[in-house]
Amino acid sequence: MVEIRFILNGQEIQAHVPSQMTLLRFLRDQMGLMGVKDGCATGHCGACMVIIGGKATRACLVKMSKIDQTRVETIEGLAKDGLLHPIQQAFIDHCAVQCGYCTPGMILAAKAYLDERPDATYDEVRENMTGNLCRCTGYVKIMEAIMDAQGKMKSNRGRG
Repeated sequence: MVEIRFILNGQEIQAHVPSQMTLLRFLRDQMGLMGVKDGCATGHCGACMVIIGGKATRACLVKMSKIDQTRVETIEGLAKDGLLHPIQQAFIDHCAVQCGYCTPGMILAAKAYLDERPDATYDEVRENMTGNLCRCTGYVKIMEAIMDAQGKMKSNRGRG
């Protein structure tokens, strides 16, 4: 067992957990955060994507012993003051959701990338998203949503 402290969606968390427990299992089983999906448990699908220290990370591959003193963001922490994040809203506006299973991971991967690369081109964004699999949509509407959100995120930055 290890004692960990970290920030989860803006709140400090302290827990005693098995060091080999994955972040995916902790978030779902201990914290009840069901937006983190268990799609493959091998790091191939992106359904368990979270943001750790600003980087999109597959929660199924991260052991809890590595989480101490980090910041973790899940889809449940993305909306602020009752307002959806621009990427969340764009997914709705562009009907970029079908079954919805991959959606939280897609949104978080896009957010982390656009936060780091706000001027990324369509091709760069598309390349970044290749690690997130979707069996339903064909990716066209997902990419439309992300690129629309990119423009809104840029204009929101200017309002400082």
